[in-house]
Amino acid sequence: MFHLVHHPDYAVAAPPGSPYPFGKHGMVMLALRESGADFVEHVPDSMPRPWLEAVHDPAYVAEVLSLAVPREKERRIGFPVTDVVARRSQLAPGGTWLAARLALTHGFAANTAGGSHHALADSGAGYCVFNDLAIAAHRLLAEGDVRRLLIVDLDVHQGDGTAMLLAGREEAFTFSIHGEKNFPARKASSDLDVALPDRTDDAAYLDTLAAHLPLAIDRSHPDIILYQAGVDSHAEDRLGRLALSDAGLEARDRLVMAAAQTAGIPLASVLGGGYGRDVMAVTHRHVRSILTLADASGARP
Repeated sequence: MFHLVHHPDYAVAAPPGSPYPFGKHGMVMLALRESGADFVEHVPDSMPRPWLEAVHDPAYVAEVLSLAVPREKERRIGFPVTDVVARRSQLAPGGTWLAARLALTHGFAANTAGGSHHALADSGAGYCVFNDLAIAAHRLLAEGDVRRLLIVDLDVHQGDGTAMLLAGREEAFTFSIHGEKNFPARKASSDLDVALPDRTDDAAYLDTLAAHLPLAIDRSHPDIILYQAGVDSHAEDRLGRLALSDAGLEARDRLVMAAAQTAGIPLASVLGGGYGRDVMAVTHRHVRSILTLADASGARP
């Protein structure tokens, strides 16, 4: 049995013209329920406004909550910020924080949303409104739940927003493996960055991860790992440019969990990116990722 965080309002009606597949979050939950997997479902609260403002510019938070995001910022985000998008953007950080708290108790927990790693202090970007990873990290540290933490970001796109929002904080270590030529064009500086060439395959990817993840753990001495488990490094992903297979993604997740368990570190995962015309195929990649992590953690019989 494992612990899963989900809110019905993660899946919202896509704003007009939005290319982001909002519906996949509901489909992920439906597929998990239909899988027969044994899990306990937890419903998160919205992240309170003071915690949003602790990481993001209060003026930007006000723009989102009052549905007054300037069009320039909405273009940078990739879709209009409607009332349901604003609510979802408050729920996802609450879900990531709750998953982390559950992981501290149970060893592993997953959020069926989150991974909004492009959101910056004063604006969203790249389908991200608020940066749930940075917000949850800040709250965990500020409230004394952990003294140090590690963010492992294996989405195909660099976690530039997370790196910038947590820059200079020795207690929060950011580690990103991403496509060298993929979004964002201008990369930030994580505490440890590894950029991969287009069409990197399973073997090269897994060798890279196996070489660098222990280094990130050794350098950060974390009390918890927040894992951005995006599946957009898959060969068939519309925005990916890498060439991982289903088996490669599974091996990636098992490697991450094995490293966490060997070091005795709890791990909370967030959904991250995954894009394609076949939303069901993307959904099943996310579901396999969550179930693989649960299985590798020992939470599934």
